[in-house]
Amino acid sequence: MTASLRIEALAYAWPGAQAPCLRIDALEIARGERVFLHGPSGSGKSTLLGLIGLVLRPGAGTITLAGQDTGRLSGTARDRMRADHIGVIFQQFNLIPYLSVLDNVLLACRFSARRRAQLQDAGSTPTGEAARLLRQLDLAADHWTRPAARLSVGQQQRVAMARALIGGPELILADEPTSALDAPRQQAFLELLLGECTARGTTLVFASHDRSLARLLDRELDLAALNRAADPDGSA
Repeated sequence: MTASLRIEALAYAWPGAQAPCLRIDALEIARGERVFLHGPSGSGKSTLLGLIGLVLRPGAGTITLAGQDTGRLSGTARDRMRADHIGVIFQQFNLIPYLSVLDNVLLACRFSARRRAQLQDAGSTPTGEAARLLRQLDLAADHWTRPAARLSVGQQQRVAMARALIGGPELILADEPTSALDAPRQQAFLELLLGECTARGTTLVFASHDRSLARLLDRELDLAALNRAADPDGSA
């Protein structure tokens, strides 16, 4: 498999910090690979996903996605790459509270002509695909017109997943995506997420502190071992 994601000599420090909170010498994830990223709270999982998802810019090093060095992209080009190629299930969901469930899911396609085109090529439409995903996530149709702010936390988490998956992005970043779900819905959520990624050859980076979920994915990465900023002997 060719690489979907390659990281080299990455360093990131929060503004005003004296030293990096993340230092990763090298990381490569193959196209279609499903990777479980674990580490305790505060270990940098969300920060790393923010860098991969082009929300944060590294202080040093390179992040290559789909063959492109993202550090060479303009701000507009980074936004376009994120919209076209990356689906994100944020830990805080990042739904638009006053928009309906359906409109929140459709936002991904409204921002990306590429995702709309991929649905058209597959014989579907954004609305049809949103409905399919929401049904599979056990969100009844009478919820679809409700503002996102009126949903439970678990319902919001499922809407965020549908938004990330719609249109078949090449990379899905999932940050503690099952934290608000009960056991039966967690199972359905994971089955849909992994099934969609497998069917489309989508690369998945799944970050969680719950290591019992690692057995469902192809490879497990320990951020504490990967991150040299946390290693006093790796500060050179």
